[in-house]
Amino acid sequence: MILHPLRWVQRTSLVTQIVIALFAGIALAVFLPAATPKVAILGTLFISALKAVAPVLVFSLVISAISNHKPGEATHMRPVLFLYLVGTLAASVVGVTASLWFPSTLALQAPANAANGPTNIQDVLLALLMNVVDNPVRALMNANYIGILAWAVGLGLAMRHASAGTRAVMHDVSASISTIIQVVIRFAPLGILGLVASTFAEAGTQALWGYAHLLAVLLGCMVFVALAVNPLIVFLALRVNPYPLVFTCLRESGVTAFFTRSSAANIPINLALAKRLNLNEDTYSIAIPLGATINMAGAAITISVLSLAAAHTLGIAVDAPTALLLCVVAAVCACGASGVAGGSLLLIPLACSLFGISNDVAMQVVAIGFIIGILQDSAETALNSSTDVLFTAVACRWADPAHKHPAP
Repeated sequence: MILHPLRWVQRTSLVTQIVIALFAGIALAVFLPAATPKVAILGTLFISALKAVAPVLVFSLVISAISNHKPGEATHMRPVLFLYLVGTLAASVVGVTASLWFPSTLALQAPANAANGPTNIQDVLLALLMNVVDNPVRALMNANYIGILAWAVGLGLAMRHASAGTRAVMHDVSASISTIIQVVIRFAPLGILGLVASTFAEAGTQALWGYAHLLAVLLGCMVFVALAVNPLIVFLALRVNPYPLVFTCLRESGVTAFFTRSSAANIPINLALAKRLNLNEDTYSIAIPLGATINMAGAAITISVLSLAAAHTLGIAVDAPTALLLCVVAAVCACGASGVAGGSLLLIPLACSLFGISNDVAMQVVAIGFIIGILQDSAETALNSSTDVLFTAVACRWADPAHKHPAP
């Protein structure tokens, strides 16, 4: 009798199991709210496991990929970076346009006490540079993926001159850690069950009704980017029907990212999906963790929409040049957003400074962002993370026309 559930788990797709866990978590929160604290431990353990193994996986994979790279083989990183840039900038344009067409207002009161985020663009760029030169041990401990990538690339390049045995060891280490990741991912349904149950039991939807219009603009922009802008970019690059690949990335990456609410925690999921899509390992082993840091279409939307909501609330007129500048600033700020839940919100004061909005008022907007974060941050992360795999796949197939049409 015990074997039957195990066989069912083996034969049922992971996405199906996650969907079942989703509805089970909602039902548990509604009918047995007292039991949710115990079930919530499953979600905490799942996210902790992903966050624990992801930095080590990225570090070993990048070193292995670069050290074992054969001269003359293409890594396709230029088109990946180009697509990341175009996608994030396009998302910020969508966010600004939607906010101007459907302006939102907020209930802003007395100055709120909150931690300050960056106050100018120099702070964002300086933070990125400081992350690059961070201590490698500290970068691994704090999941600083910019620092991890910098050290991994440097060590990978240096190890290209090492003996074949040393390079083989690095390859075996990365393969072993990948095996651990696969085990962790198999527990995703249990993790989703705990996350959904605790989220609905604690917050429900009552806290969201007061910000229904703002949420509608935010989520509408993210859905539009996911189902219209990104497919258009894919079509222009590959000249094929983009939706099979788009829906695959949304289903297998976006669903888990929606509930983990962390691009960094979703890196192992994306690496496994890239492998199943038969992408170039030299490309995706670098592009996926890099995308978790700089490919932030959802964050660009959040920053632009909430900043303009503050401007509309205060009666500040927004002209075309300022709107255009906000698109660029939101895209740059998004690249500086961390890969953890709510990472984009503390960059809102920077965008608000374009309109002369004080930091005290801007931090109230940040607080509102945390209130609606149950949906906003989940959808933002789902868009960010699924787009990492999507654009990596497009870059690989763009550079290799023979692989434009494989079934995703």
